[in-house]
Amino acid sequence: MSESLQPVHNAPQESQALPHAELVKQLDLMIRAHYPLLYIVTVEEEPVEAVLRRVAELPQPQRQFLLWDIVRGWEDNGADKGSAMAALGRIAKTEPQTATIFVLRDLHPLLKATNGDKSAPLIRELKNLVRDLKRTRKTIVLTSYTLEIPPELAEEVTVIDFQLPKVPEIEYLIDKLVVREKLRLGGLAREQMVKACQGLSRSRIQRVLGKALAAKQFIDESDIANILQEKQQTIRQTEILEFVTVQDSLKQVGGLENLKQWVQMRRDTFTEEARRYGIPNPKGVLLVGIQGTGKSLSAKTISREWRLPMLRLDSGRLFGGIVGESESRVRQMIQVAEAMAPCVLWIDEIDKAFGNVTGGNDGDSGTSRRVFGTLITWMQEKSSAVFIVATANNVRILPAELLRKGRFDEIFFLNLPTELERQDIFRVHLQRWRPSRLRDFELPLLASRSKEFSGAEIEQVVVDAMHRAFCEQGANGQRRDFTTQDILRSMEETVPLASIARDQIEGLKQWAAEAGARTASNDTRLIDELKQYTVQRRIDSLDID
Repeated sequence: MSESLQPVHNAPQESQALPHAELVKQLDLMIRAHYPLLYIVTVEEEPVEAVLRRVAELPQPQRQFLLWDIVRGWEDNGADKGSAMAALGRIAKTEPQTATIFVLRDLHPLLKATNGDKSAPLIRELKNLVRDLKRTRKTIVLTSYTLEIPPELAEEVTVIDFQLPKVPEIEYLIDKLVVREKLRLGGLAREQMVKACQGLSRSRIQRVLGKALAAKQFIDESDIANILQEKQQTIRQTEILEFVTVQDSLKQVGGLENLKQWVQMRRDTFTEEARRYGIPNPKGVLLVGIQGTGKSLSAKTISREWRLPMLRLDSGRLFGGIVGESESRVRQMIQVAEAMAPCVLWIDEIDKAFGNVTGGNDGDSGTSRRVFGTLITWMQEKSSAVFIVATANNVRILPAELLRKGRFDEIFFLNLPTELERQDIFRVHLQRWRPSRLRDFELPLLASRSKEFSGAEIEQVVVDAMHRAFCEQGANGQRRDFTTQDILRSMEETVPLASIARDQIEGLKQWAAEAGARTASNDTRLIDELKQYTVQRRIDSLDID
């Protein structure tokens, strides 16, 4: 460790309890209760081993602490290199009444079911040890970045997730690693830096602080951007989450007034003031509609409106090809999202990932059902400030468990825009590309001629009109600007999706009425239509002649 990263003496946090005090207490209690086999899932070996050493050093009783890995063998004598069976043999031969914590690193490749007969002796010996250790003062702790539990050991092992650092520990790390005189941050800037570090491992926090100190010998507000870049790199490496930088605000969304009002009303619900008032953290929202109706744009603008970071879940990559990898990935996704809380987690096209998942036809030996079960359990029980925004095109194939109250705060149906909303959408796009010429365009005419066009299709016809005008030169050789007529010609050459998806739209309307979904638009005709669907369904259920 460089001189600039030496521990601070007499820092405010130095007098406070060390991090992980609760975990130390929990592990000590488990070991006292003769839990024979613990499995700690972590991407950080050193902090976990430091916690385990603290457990071993506790008085009454003080315990031996022995580490083993397949390359270097036992830490104290280098024995049993390359042989997990030999390592287990030493555990078996150790004096039963000698209190000992045995830590075995990265045993997961040897426990995989794909190893077949190769893993069988190791699993059998672990089962033997588990039975024997219940009557001793010895405990085996497996540490790994991923969870790999053979079915034979499922009832015997206790799994512990070693979480990424929360705010108090991040503050402790900053004060521990940076000399006070070199930490040039005021109250608000310090808070922003701590929030920027959320979602990073302890080693990454140390590296990014060390890099700043090496560059200019102190830490200030300019380093917050570097920390955010490091965070984006970390999230990118998960391969299932993407850090989304949002530029658009609700002002760039045309129509959808009911959804906008709902979002704006909850703008401050993640603040400390809301916590003191007693408002619980919002859980999430499901946006349903055909393609192009503004679901993805609305999802992103929620993040911008609430001033929260946004993570996008790539549900296609959630399912790994290796047995057990998908379950590990969903746990990793949950851990990163909770470490970054408060944040927005965007699950785009959730129907493609979990449609028909409970029908038993997933063809992946139940992996999809297990991943789905883990996800909806977390959605129901999570207390962290992770707001989920899910979008779906074909909502009717989603399992009923996902749609019931408690998973989402609200379900919104996004219909095709009304004429007034189409006028608003045209205004938004023309304001973006030709703000000085907005009055030159006939917005009412464009809106009346674009019936059944979605918001995405309206944007595209404006872009097509720009291309149309750009390729034509006037008599003076100058390129002309596009006009209302160019947009109208582009619309004439476009076949809106709604004209070939009428059955899907009607099906979505019926579903919205049955499910009690709210309309994202303040469209009185649609609201009346959905009410009529509901009334008719009730009449049909009475079976009245």
